[in-house]
Amino acid sequence: MSGSPHHPVRRRTFVLGTAAAAGSAVLAGPLAAPAAAAAFGYTDDGSRYVVDTGADLVFKVSKTTGDLTSLVYRGTEYQGYGGMNSHIESGLGSSAVTIARSGSTILISVTHGTLRHYYAARSGENNIYLWTNKADTSVSATRYIVRVKAGLFLNDEPDSYTYTTSTIEASDVFAKSNGQTRSKHYSKLRVMDYDYIGWTAGGVGLWIVRSNHEKASGGPFYRSLLRHQSADGGGLYEILYYGQNQTEAQRFGLQGPYVIAFTNGGAPSSSLFPGTLSTSWADSLGIAGYVGASGRGRVAGVGITGRDAAYPYTVGLANPTAQYWGSARASDGWFSIPGVLPGTYTLTIHKSELAVYTTQVTVTAGTTTTLNSIAVPSSNDPSNASAIWRINDWTGTPSGFKNADLMTYAHPSDVRASAWTGNVVIGSGSETSAFPCYIWKDVNSGLLVYFKLTAAQAAAAHTLRIGVTTAYANGRPQVVVNDAWTSAVPSPPTQPSTRSLTNGSYRGNNHTFTYSIPASAWLTDTSRYNVLKINVVSGSGTTSYLSAGTSIDAIDLLA
Repeated sequence: MSGSPHHPVRRRTFVLGTAAAAGSAVLAGPLAAPAAAAAFGYTDDGSRYVVDTGADLVFKVSKTTGDLTSLVYRGTEYQGYGGMNSHIESGLGSSAVTIARSGSTILISVTHGTLRHYYAARSGENNIYLWTNKADTSVSATRYIVRVKAGLFLNDEPDSYTYTTSTIEASDVFAKSNGQTRSKHYSKLRVMDYDYIGWTAGGVGLWIVRSNHEKASGGPFYRSLLRHQSADGGGLYEILYYGQNQTEAQRFGLQGPYVIAFTNGGAPSSSLFPGTLSTSWADSLGIAGYVGASGRGRVAGVGITGRDAAYPYTVGLANPTAQYWGSARASDGWFSIPGVLPGTYTLTIHKSELAVYTTQVTVTAGTTTTLNSIAVPSSNDPSNASAIWRINDWTGTPSGFKNADLMTYAHPSDVRASAWTGNVVIGSGSETSAFPCYIWKDVNSGLLVYFKLTAAQAAAAHTLRIGVTTAYANGRPQVVVNDAWTSAVPSPPTQPSTRSLTNGSYRGNNHTFTYSIPASAWLTDTSRYNVLKINVVSGSGTTSYLSAGTSIDAIDLLA
């Protein structure tokens, strides 16, 4: 299910994303007709297997490491920056590498311990199909990176980064002389937002078309490395598993295919996209862990009621061995998730990124599990609760708060960020846009919310809710009302243990903190403003933007 591109062409480089559902890598659907083969086949130059696709692409794979050592398209070498090859992780090292031809397909197989990796070429295509099967943690394999020579593509997109002397965090966040920040982490896109990533210039496009991520972790909203450029070249990533700000355990098994695709400057063919790609030609190649279309099933829902029409809804499937997702149709909530491995899954319906419904479904190979219309109970959506006041809506994201959009592709210290202060007055009309999306113990703890209550409201106890989307170093909110009542320090919910707020991702585990505020805490003079102070507390973290912090979803005082 591929939608329309959301990201237009910009200069000589572009990213196109779709809200495509993650489906099987082997779904039915025709490939574009290949070009006439010129010299399809392979040779052995002694140290490398040399594959000629019979189109415009010739590539070479090391016989000792399985690294991709050369990518020649139309006579130009694209592979290589910093003297490094393209490969799994930072290179597997000594491996057993074999090659075989089966009709119009050439398959290179790489074995390194328990890991299996594959490159496939099809006659007349300018594509390389890749699969990676990681069986356990004995091999560090979390990504494939295509390393591209410097000077071939221009990239001024926000997710690019340039090595400078101004390293502002760890060894991977940099500041340019104009105060803007860059990092390979700043991808801006969630997994569900894109089908491919890459560059185009001079009538050539070079892309990685992502896999369906069924054996990855983090779900449809996960953000991770996609690409980067520096003075010595660029990199395109397929992330197989990434631990940074990760919410799930690592899954194991075969991932792919993901595709290295060359074009005449345009986008890669939509027939390569996850959910569209057919690889029935790979059914008999003997790829470890490969499951063809006949060994998969589908989950379909006739509709979802109780939705808020202002937001998109996403349906996710997950169990310890696989994950999938699909978009619910805006008109009625219909959804279809194809290419699912057999098993029992937790089905979760998300309003934007907030889980509002879960159930269990079982998938059987060769069949469709059809679900009757699903009714999301009103009480499952916190936006439906009656509130005296509310800052932002409940979506599972900080969207709408100050600096929220910028934080998916910039560091909090970036010159483009508005001040991280943000006291607000309820009724001002700018409660959400003036309130910072993130609060840190060492940066802006102690934010104030001013509000008035009627006499009846001030005579009663009320529940305050603060929703968060992630936290760093166990940062969590403790509140003070009118300097007269202070809440207990809440227990920290389970959150990722790595950096989050500074590496372009607010996605953790959504959690709602509730505070029962007694009537005695309110001011009885209804002409005066009550003052709510929100502090961040934790015994962990360091200083500044690496002090304990949290990302805010919504804040409200219930009636």
